[in-house]
Amino acid sequence: MSQQLIDALRLVVADTYALIGQTHICHWNVRGPSFFSLHTAFEEQYTELFTAVDEIAERIRAKGSLAPGGLANLAQMSGIEEITEDAVARDMVEHLVKANDKLLGDLKAARDCSGDLGDSETEDLMIARIQVHEKNGWMLKSYLE
Repeated sequence: MSQQLIDALRLVVADTYALIGQTHICHWNVRGPSFFSLHTAFEEQYTELFTAVDEIAERIRAKGSLAPGGLANLAQMSGIEEITEDAVARDMVEHLVKANDKLLGDLKAARDCSGDLGDSETEDLMIARIQVHEKNGWMLKSYLE
C-alpha cells in the first residue's frame, strides 16, 4: 500500500462528492430557456457521479485504508469552490467545467501514481473515470460555444 496513492484516491473521492453537490445545486436552480436540457443533463451527471464515488471509495477500502467522509471534511479536502444558488445557467455550466477540470487533474495524478506502482486495477478505474469526465467536460464546453 502506498500512502501517496491512498491520498490521491481520497482526493478523488472528495472532488467527486464536491462535484455531485455542485451539479445537484445547478440541477435544482437552473432557470431560463435552457432549463429543460440543462436540468436533465445535470441530473444524468450527478446520478452517474454518485454511483462512481462509491466504487472509488470501495477501492480505497480494498487497499486497506479508510474512505473519507463528512460534507465539511470532503469540501475542505477538495477545494472546489461552491456556486451561488442564484447563478445563471451560463455561469453554472462554466463553474461545472472548472470543477470537472480540477477533478480530471486529480484523476490523472491518481492514474499516474497507480501506474507507477503497478496497480493496474486502480489505474484502470482512474482511466475509466477520466474518460467520463473528459466527455462531460466536452459536453459542458459545447454548451458554451
